[in-house]
Amino acid sequence: MSTRRLLTDPLVDQNPVTLHLLGICSALAVTTNLDTALTMAAAMTVVLVLASVIISTIRRLIPQEIRLIVQITIIATLVMVIDLALQAFLFDISQRLSIFVSLIVTNCIILGRAEAFAMRNPPWPSLVDALGNAAGYSLVLVVVAILREILGTGDLLGYSVLPTVENGGWFEPLGFMALAPSAFIVLGLLVWALRALRPSQIEAPDYAARGTEGRP
Repeated sequence: MSTRRLLTDPLVDQNPVTLHLLGICSALAVTTNLDTALTMAAAMTVVLVLASVIISTIRRLIPQEIRLIVQITIIATLVMVIDLALQAFLFDISQRLSIFVSLIVTNCIILGRAEAFAMRNPPWPSLVDALGNAAGYSLVLVVVAILREILGTGDLLGYSVLPTVENGGWFEPLGFMALAPSAFIVLGLLVWALRALRPSQIEAPDYAARGTEGRP
């Protein structure tokens, strides 16, 4: 696969969230506000890129029997460093993200790309693949967060987008958008819209529907 496709395919055609439904826990948990979503996206990008490059570089030195342990150890170490950096420089956002930064360790996208790609390819393609998947993940987080913050507060990053009734405008903020179930709805609608526009992303049914022949 070309470098360009490694970078661009995960944005829409092979998006890890909307197509493979990976990493949706953080997509649901940290998208109430755009600033927390951007911070999580940046943290995820750094961890995914560094983990892929490191694992790709030492892949020939990793015994197959313990490769998953080594991969998780590398990922967990990077996540701890990122978590400490956020606490030191972005403490308020770190508090709002709570445990979700630490849960990057369990994000299926990172371990999936490490096992499926970085363990089988040189560092440069692994870096590009990681950047592409991180960008696809970040794009979904940003879209969901923008919709939830605007509809939930009328603002975006502290700037008024929809004038609220409280401030003499017409928009009544939807309190539901600040709740976790709203993220399911927004993400579900996003997946539906993409698959409606790109029918090739629709999975084949697990089994064929039975015919009506022979029914009473």
